[in-house]
Amino acid sequence: MHNYPKIKTAIPLDDYRLQVTFVNGVCKVYDCKPLLQNSAFGSLTWGWLFRSVQVDAGGYGVSWNDEIDLSESELWEHGTRWESLPAIATPA
Repeated sequence: MHNYPKIKTAIPLDDYRLQVTFVNGVCKVYDCKPLLQNSAFGSLTWGWLFRSVQVDAGGYGVSWNDEIDLSESELWEHGTRWESLPAIATPA
């Protein structure tokens, strides 16, 4: 089993992306748009819900409510390192 770094912060960005900073200092951006096709994640299209993302206790993932969450491994494995990204607009 792989030990993934725990999540320190998660910030919602434009276009259904999350900026995730891990405790090891690595910052990644995770694109949630592909998840919206899955009925389990469909309610994230409600902007207020997407923007309510919280880091779970212990940094083991992020969640929006009791039914919608993502693990630290998903965010680590499928996120794109911040340094390799073009400029990203943050919400006002």
